[in-house]
Amino acid sequence: MRRVPFDGRMSNGCWNGEEMIGHVVVATGFNREVATLRQSGIVVVAGGGDPVGLRAKIEAAAAGAAGILSYGMTGALADGLAIGDWVVGNRLSGAIDIECDPDWASALQARLPGARLGGFFADGRMIDSVAEKLALGVTHEALAVDMESHVAAAVAMQRGLPFAIVRCISDGARHMLPHAITVSMRPDGGVDAKAMLRSLAARPGQAADIARTTAGFTRAMRELKRGAIMIGPRMALPR
Repeated sequence: MRRVPFDGRMSNGCWNGEEMIGHVVVATGFNREVATLRQSGIVVVAGGGDPVGLRAKIEAAAAGAAGILSYGMTGALADGLAIGDWVVGNRLSGAIDIECDPDWASALQARLPGARLGGFFADGRMIDSVAEKLALGVTHEALAVDMESHVAAAVAMQRGLPFAIVRCISDGARHMLPHAITVSMRPDGGVDAKAMLRSLAARPGQAADIARTTAGFTRAMRELKRGAIMIGPRMALPR
C-alpha cells in the first residue's frame, strides 16, 4: 500500500486502497447516506448492519487518518426532536462509553445552526420499541440512537484518534419502526427490498406505517444533503 498525502480528491467512498494522510473516515449505515456526502478530505464507509464488516472497513480506511466520524440518520430517544433535526454527539454509551472530541463537536454545531448537543446510544441493534427508546434515553441520558457509532468509536479509541458524531433525526422517539424497516439493511449498505416485501406479505397491516416511516427517511435524507454542504471539507475537523 502506497502512502500518499491526502489532497481532497478521494471522497465519497472513491478510495482505491492507497494509504492517505490527514483525511476523515466517515462511518454510516446505508449507501444512500454515503451518497449525500460530496466534500473533500473524507473516506466514507457503509456498515449495512454488519458490525464486523464495518470495523474492517474503518480500520482499513483509518491508516493515516486525522479523525473518525459517525454520520447519517438517527432515531430520537427523547421528546422534542423532530424529523430533520441535527444532533451532535458529546458522548456515546452502550457497547462502548467514550467522550466525543469537544472541539470537533463545537465546530460541527457552528456549521449546523440549531443542532442539539447531547449523548448518543449504540450497541448494534435497531431499536424498534417505543418503550425501549424512551427507557434508553432516560437511562443513558441520550438524545439519539444509531447502529454504527460504537464500531467507529472503538477504532478511534484504539488508534488514539478524535471521534465525533453528527446525525439527522429520521424517526421520532414515539414512533415504532415497522418490521419491514428493521429487516431492510443489507450487509453491503444497500436496501433489502425482498426482505421488506416478505415482511409486508406476512404482516400487511404495517403498510401505512411503512409509508409513514419511509416518508420520514426521505425528509431526513434531504436534510442530510443540505447539512453535508454546510459541514464542509473534512467534516469540519478543526485540526
